[in-house]
Amino acid sequence: MSLSDKDKSNVINFWSKVEPKASEMGGEALGRMLTAYPQTKTYFSHWGDLSPGSSKVRKHGATIMSAVGKAVRNIDNLTRHLAQLSDLHAFQLRVDPANFKILAHNIILVMAMYFPADFTPEIHVSVDKFLSSLAWALSEKYR
Repeated sequence: MSLSDKDKSNVINFWSKVEPKASEMGGEALGRMLTAYPQTKTYFSHWGDLSPGSSKVRKHGATIMSAVGKAVRNIDNLTRHLAQLSDLHAFQLRVDPANFKILAHNIILVMAMYFPADFTPEIHVSVDKFLSSLAWALSEKYR
């Protein structure tokens, strides 16, 4: 899925609103994914407490959103920028790439919850396309 210049602009501008709350939102999104899609817990079973709001869920959620922020700043080179993360998830962690889309859905949900007035249909479409492109780039090493 290709991002238009308008999509890129929408994502970059919207991210400037998200960024100050990105860590908190990441924990929320990851917690929701682990709750709504319990099969995703298998990748984190060594953590023990996988409840929403637990310290490890919040910490990894912040790590995820930091990576999303870096991807926003590298929006024109997602595949190259995410190559190391793709390697890590494909070969070392062996994460099913379908989970990237599941997490993206939860990130979108949390964005809409935190910024209901700013999360217009146009922003929703642009962010969805961006997160789909990000998931595709993370899946690169699986092909």
